[in-house]
Amino acid sequence: MLSRVVENTSTCNLSNGDMLREVTVKIRLERIDTQEGVMVEVLLDSGAMRLVMSLELARKQGFKLKKIKRLIYVSNVDGTFNKEGPIENTVEVNIYYQRHRERMEIDVIGGQKWNIILGILWLAHYNPEID
Repeated sequence: MLSRVVENTSTCNLSNGDMLREVTVKIRLERIDTQEGVMVEVLLDSGAMRLVMSLELARKQGFKLKKIKRLIYVSNVDGTFNKEGPIENTVEVNIYYQRHRERMEIDVIGGQKWNIILGILWLAHYNPEID
């Protein structure tokens, strides 16, 4: 169980004048095959249903892509489908955060602003406290 998230936050203006707050944390991702790791800033997003890695990060870091049996079509907040297409692959990684380690499968998709998005499944499982 994670006790506390020490986060980095930033805000940006939406077109209607509302403020959007982005909450990020740094985690270590480790390749299963080589145990090589990289520190990466990730977005915590309670609106995202899944854990997602950008295709660009997966390729740059040499993560082994695993084809999934059924494509997963991803819709954006505005209801449109992701312009890069559906999720076709996953990667298996070790995620390190503070003193916690977890082996997880993360969906891979192209055209993402963030390298990693940890969605509601991760947040619900680890229930971190965020200021």
